[in-house]
Amino acid sequence: MNQHTDIKTPEYVSIQFQLAGLGSRTAAFIIDQLLLMTVNILILLILVLTTIGLPSSMLLAQLEPVALGITIIVLFILNWGYFFVFEFFSGGRTIGKKVLGIRVIQENGHSITLLSSLIRNLMRIIDSLPTGYFLGLVMIFFHSKHKRLGDVVAGTIVVHERHSRKKKQSPLEKEIAKRGLRKEELMIDERTLVSFGPKDWQLISSYCQRLTQLVEDEKADLTRQIARILLIKLGIDAEQKTELELENTLIVLYLHLKDEWEFEI
Repeated sequence: MNQHTDIKTPEYVSIQFQLAGLGSRTAAFIIDQLLLMTVNILILLILVLTTIGLPSSMLLAQLEPVALGITIIVLFILNWGYFFVFEFFSGGRTIGKKVLGIRVIQENGHSITLLSSLIRNLMRIIDSLPTGYFLGLVMIFFHSKHKRLGDVVAGTIVVHERHSRKKKQSPLEKEIAKRGLRKEELMIDERTLVSFGPKDWQLISSYCQRLTQLVEDEKADLTRQIARILLIKLGIDAEQKTELELENTLIVLYLHLKDEWEFEI
């Protein structure tokens, strides 16, 4: 069932998430378990291969239980830590969850915290009772938000990834891509960058937005005029450049100023 949940942010914006159900969560868990099983088998094989064929002695007989105990501890940390580490450091996604396109988030819509991930995965011990994650599966099936006990205690939910639609490029963005222009083509130090004020930004922004709409003669005259005003701050002599070079330089300057001024005007 494609169930959804609405979450209101502190800014009173409502965001809708599609909850991950029993099927997708179980499939992700199986993928994770297969990966862990493979690693566990490799570790046990390494342990067997390093001890087999060694001459028996009193010292080795004493070391074998120690090696076995260390291996058991390592396997426990690996199998528990895998979920904890991946969910916290990979945006609520283990490898299995990435494959299935689901992730763990907090009920308020924020990314999972260190404490939430810790609590959620510690509760796996109870969710796995009596065997085969029976309790966890039953709770996910019957809970209105498909939560297992770990989710209830940690205040988390599992949702499908939100795939944002690709933003349509503006005419200016298409022109920049067509010319292959990047900020790195014009190195501007911080002191020079701050010398450009809001009027400079408005001027070059208006110019670049109109660039693709201007006829050639009008574009050439306007480019020269704006280049004489702005490029002097960069120590560039506009008279020594062609129209195309001036256009490209002004567009790259626009990219630099865009980061500084776009959201401040």
